[in-house]
Amino acid sequence: MFGIGKTLNPRSSLYATSTDFCQVFQKHMNRLYLLSLLLTGNQSAAEKCFVQGLSDSQESNPVFKEWAEAWAKRMIVQSAIEMINPRPTDFISSDNVGEPDAAQPAQIAAILELSAFDRFAYVLSVLEGYPLQECALLLSCRRDEVNAARMRALQEIVKSVECDTTTSIHSRTPRVGLDGLSQLAATA
Repeated sequence: MFGIGKTLNPRSSLYATSTDFCQVFQKHMNRLYLLSLLLTGNQSAAEKCFVQGLSDSQESNPVFKEWAEAWAKRMIVQSAIEMINPRPTDFISSDNVGEPDAAQPAQIAAILELSAFDRFAYVLSVLEGYPLQECALLLSCRRDEVNAARMRALQEIVKSVECDTTTSIHSRTPRVGLDGLSQLAATA
């Protein structure tokens, strides 16, 4: 009579399905895996985080299709936080397992060498653009702790990349610049 039957199930056209999330993960696989790697600090944990993010995205509450990509990132971030459990008191550098991969750009290697909390603060606030307050909520800490960790991370990365640039000038080995990381992440 009023077309109620047609509007009772708008869910199928408005909300992301498992297939939609699979397409998001397939289309943005490199970028989402890079996010997993930068947060977790090593490849095996990154793989688990990536798979858990896909699984959590598919099994979560309904999300609008337009939000599927942002939701997938959020699920990876939450999975990495649960897996690594970074704390502001974690000052031990490099929970990275094994030797650094020589094929990795200097910027990625520099990020992986950071302590877990500093790495999370840097990746979330600088690379992903989360506000400090949101980072603090996600990491269950104070905003000033996130800000301090972000500043430590920036100092360490700049120091590491400057040393690498000096080495590359002397050895004539081309290296990717510091701003190349965000370009690398965007094009990955």
